Amino acid sequence: MEAADRKRLLREMVFARRFEERCAEAYHHRDIGGFLHLYPGQEACAFGVLERARMGHDYVITGYRDHVHAIKCGADPKAVMAELYAKETGSSRGRGGSMHIFDAEHHFMGGYALVGEPYPLAAGLAKGIKMKGTDQIAICFMGDGANNQGTFHETLNMAQLWELPVLFVCENNLYAIGTSLERSTPAHDQYERAQAYKMTATQVDGQDVDTVMAAADEAIEHVRSGKGPYFLELMTYRLRGHSMSDSGRGYRSEAEIKRWMERDPIYLFRDQLVTEGVISADEFEEMDRAAQQQIDDEVIPFAENSPEPEVADLTKYVLDDDTSIALGQIPGGGN
Repeated sequence: MEAADRKRLLREMVFARRFEERCAEAYHHRDIGGFLHLYPGQEACAFGVLERARMGHDYVITGYRDHVHAIKCGADPKAVMAELYAKETGSSRGRGGSMHIFDAEHHFMGGYALVGEPYPLAAGLAKGIKMKGTDQIAICFMGDGANNQGTFHETLNMAQLWELPVLFVCENNLYAIGTSLERSTPAHDQYERAQAYKMTATQVDGQDVDTVMAAADEAIEHVRSGKGPYFLELMTYRLRGHSMSDSGRGYRSEAEIKRWMERDPIYLFRDQLVTEGVISADEFEEMDRAAQQQIDDEVIPFAENSPEPEVADLTKYVLDDDTSIALGQIPGGGN
């Protein structure tokens, strides 16, 4: 990877971190409502894998911690923030909110609120790819907490049986909300569960973006070359709570949090680039300031000044463009 690309990748990771932190501030100011699940601490996972995929060509799907994945796929950060603000200019026209970012143009097929829901959807995307005969792949990001859902087992079974072109990425941050992996799952190493279906699977450090990229290269080549699905487990850690209603302190010790903060993926990558002579400490500080400035000057004002959805358009995206159709008139509507 060329020095310029490594510097660009660090800049993207820094921007993602500051974007998420700005989301937290907006939530506290009540500019963002509903649920909000943030990504700080896990950046090497999304950026490491998607840096090695073909953005806009491959399909990507994930759970509700989805802002960063969408932005890396090519979604406009302004549209993502506008969606969090429930504005008409949002990526889902303000109807989805934080857990339902969507950008079909860039093949980001959405974040989903139901735990484990993306698994069968990813298999469906991969089945469609195989039927069309293209060289695309489907990439499914999920947390370790989703692996106790029936969708995990059903999907892995079918994906392996049908040799579907899908890469399952498990972002193992050790906790399902506040329940530790050790308390919920006998198999602590999630890749071993995938191997039970005779699926090629491996586990690597999810805090080192270089390690993630190397593992992603191998995984993506495996899937794209027609060898069937692949399960990649990335050992990572969220530095914040599960959501904005969770401090993250009630079930994790300060020593544990401190230990993982010392392996912050952004600063690990920064230190590596400084060692390589790609960037200086001063350049990094300027990069950080520029990211925050862009968010404050462009992203937040766009979301704040965008119009809210019209009440008259309530049913516009439910069935068709006939806004005279009421929810109660749609078979099964209102349930």
